[in-house]
Amino acid sequence: QVQLAESGGGLVQAGGSLRLSCAASGRTFSSYSMGWFRQAPGKDREFVAAIRWSGSSTYYEDSVPGRFTISSDNAKNMVYLQMNSLKPEDTAVYYCAANTRYSAAPYYYSYSAYDYWGQGTQVTVSS
Repeated sequence: QVQLAESGGGLVQAGGSLRLSCAASGRTFSSYSMGWFRQAPGKDREFVAAIRWSGSSTYYEDSVPGRFTISSDNAKNMVYLQMNSLKPEDTAVYYCAANTRYSAAPYYYSYSAYDYWGQGTQVTVSS
């Protein structure tokens, strides 16, 4: 079992920044990747970024490289999402997720590959 808890969401103006944190506990060593997903009202949950738990390779959705950066501190069992140059279309609930089943990188982009999820943190970007 892996438990995840997100924090750091809030209200920010367009062009601003937020740093989301995800505290992981339990069998974190069994995770192949940690991911951030987001879900806007009326839309499907979508991939934002992922990081390989060992080795720190990173993966991003096409619209966020250069604006968002995923990182981890394995010693503290923490995953972060630094979000800069935020846009109103980034408004969503952001979820942290752990993938303990699939080691291959192509799976890291897929919602269905992740078997543990946090409760989510709201990010609202005003125009």
